[in-house]
Amino acid sequence: MAEAKIKGSKNKYCDSESRYRAAFRYMLLARVFEERTANLYRAGKIVGGVFMGKGQEAFSVGLALALDKNRGDVYGPLIRDQAGRLAFGEALLDAARTYLGSIEGPMKAREGNVHRGNIPMGIIPMISHLGSHISVVSGRLIGKRFCGQKDAIGGVCIGDGGTSTGAFHEALNQAAVEKLPLVVAVANNQFAYSTPTDRQFACDDLVDRAIGYGVEGHSIDGTDLSLCLDTFQKAATRAREGYGPQLVIGHLLRLCGHGEHDDASYISEKHKQGVFGRDCVDVAQQYLISSGWSNLAEIEQWTAEIQKEVEKATSCAQRESGPDPFQETWQALATTRLAEGNSTA
Repeated sequence: MAEAKIKGSKNKYCDSESRYRAAFRYMLLARVFEERTANLYRAGKIVGGVFMGKGQEAFSVGLALALDKNRGDVYGPLIRDQAGRLAFGEALLDAARTYLGSIEGPMKAREGNVHRGNIPMGIIPMISHLGSHISVVSGRLIGKRFCGQKDAIGGVCIGDGGTSTGAFHEALNQAAVEKLPLVVAVANNQFAYSTPTDRQFACDDLVDRAIGYGVEGHSIDGTDLSLCLDTFQKAATRAREGYGPQLVIGHLLRLCGHGEHDDASYISEKHKQGVFGRDCVDVAQQYLISSGWSNLAEIEQWTAEIQKEVEKATSCAQRESGPDPFQETWQALATTRLAEGNSTA
């Protein structure tokens, strides 16, 4: 298929006031919540890692809002996709519960604090072998195809480092051969942990790989919310209409360390001052104000409301109990009748 490089910011699909305002609020909610989890981590109240999506919120929310869980769409987010998770429908309390090890969370405190999902809702729990994540979402789409569910599509997230794995090659190749309705969002945040992109791949742009797999490719400025909303909506529409996998590359910069344990000293001032070093939340806020869709007073009010919502969710999760090993079955599968050792299966 022909490769499509999208460079402009003209929006055909979804540059509407209501959609942009909603997207921005998800971005703001994700930012405030992650700042709160970082504080809890530094206070020793979160065990494990905390990985923030600072600088990636626009790209993340763009994919999630292009999906429709009411049509059976499947979403495979990763560690920096809090904004997308919220936009797809994850409850803030569920996120807080998982980070804080509450038994009331969707994963029942079994899968660490970032490997969370909600299978009935269509959110696939991420796995640390990130290239393999594409295969998992593809498998769900193939299963839906076998069941005659033809309208659903899938969205899956990966970073630039994950595209260097064999699992990425195998998964994208299979998706292309099967012509699966899959949107693959690659957040090129310039570093695979601390390895810069020029030590990962030799092509000018990761979108150049699209044509080799026979899929359609889109390369965008991942800090531009309007462009992210438009491009992902276009890609989702193409996938749903039968044009096969869509590879969307978002150029941006991770504005923090790989995790809260990492000081990101390897990120140079040149990167920070570059075009992709701008903060997508600030960019979106400026666009809202300049377009007349909001004003500073309203955004400050949103922020205050969100801070209360975040505090309520984290406080609730901290009061809840962790799992009791003597009461848990620890079955491997969510469907009881399929669990190992179930005599009625």
